[in-house]
Amino acid sequence: MTVVRSRLVRGLRGTARWTVVAAGLGALALAGCGGGERQDASEKSATYTVNVVKASFPSSQRLAGQVRMVITVNNAGGNTIPNIAITIEGADGAAPAQAFGADDPQVGLADPSRPIWIVDRGPYGGDTAYVNTWTLGTLRPHQEKTFTWFVTPTVAGTHTVRYRVAAGLNGKAKAQLAGGGAAAGTFTVAVSAKPAGVKVSPNGDVTSSPPSSKATPPGYSVTP
Repeated sequence: MTVVRSRLVRGLRGTARWTVVAAGLGALALAGCGGGERQDASEKSATYTVNVVKASFPSSQRLAGQVRMVITVNNAGGNTIPNIAITIEGADGAAPAQAFGADDPQVGLADPSRPIWIVDRGPYGGDTAYVNTWTLGTLRPHQEKTFTWFVTPTVAGTHTVRYRVAAGLNGKAKAQLAGGGAAAGTFTVAVSAKPAGVKVSPNGDVTSSPPSSKATPPGYSVTP
């Protein structure tokens, strides 16, 4: 199986890193490729103040049961953010892992990155050339935008997902909280080995039981 290699947004954790995804997810990596202008070509060096006004991801999940992750970011400053972005860092703190994934510790694997969740759908219109970063464009002062992912857990156990907000793709445009801390946070999720019930309607729609939309979102932590 062919793999596509792409780079994390530089500056979100201070260094550039490489991530690997299967070709089936390659649309994310290819979104910014080709002969066009780089998405970050005109990014200016600046720091913007944001608030994470909502961050939810069900703390209890079941295998094969689709769930939603929702993060809403508000521009708390007086300048327009050029390109509001969120990077989903590797589950369990694995730096090279794909979004919603982790590294397999087995020695000798050509591709150690393994998905913990499958991304069924990312934020609409937010795909970038980076496999674990999504953007929703400019964000004017005092306005907000919501990032929504639909994902399906594939590995039982307790996992940690980390996210980080940026004001652009290059690392020059940075986002921080009003107190000066990083605009970032974590979710701790327990995935049950008991699969969610699945129902197929006459028109072919697939739903999980209980519906994931009724899952109660947990509290979230923002890294100071």
